[in-house]
Amino acid sequence: MTELAHGAWVLVADGEKALFLENVTDGQDPFLKVVRIESQDNPPHGQQVSDRPGRMPDDSVGQRSAMEEVDWHMIAKERFASDMSDILYRLAHRNAFEQIVLVAPPRTLGTLRDKLHKQVAARVVAEVPKDMTNHPVDRIETLLKAELAKA
Repeated sequence: MTELAHGAWVLVADGEKALFLENVTDGQDPFLKVVRIESQDNPPHGQQVSDRPGRMPDDSVGQRSAMEEVDWHMIAKERFASDMSDILYRLAHRNAFEQIVLVAPPRTLGTLRDKLHKQVAARVVAEVPKDMTNHPVDRIETLLKAELAKA
């Protein structure tokens, strides 16, 4: 069981929104205070593409194949996770937090984990592979407490 210590931070993120929260009480009854909010406008893939996929000639005469499209929506989500790791590094460098819990959907969590600086990675006390960004903070507290009790 992992307990959320007083002063520990929680990053609740997906590929478009991030909440930086601080626990201002103890682990028995966490109370999370919003420290910072980050977001980006990332419309769905269909709204970011204006043309149909490109085509290229095949070896056979008169044959053409479609080329795979770039998923701009997914690239933006990965870039956002990378940006969050940069913010965490700057905050860790200023000793803004001693411990942090990362909460994100599995794909975002993996990208974030890969991009974390070792100074931040050393402060990660738990990871929760769930999307909680659309929940109010009091619901995040309840869900997080339940998830950390499992760990």
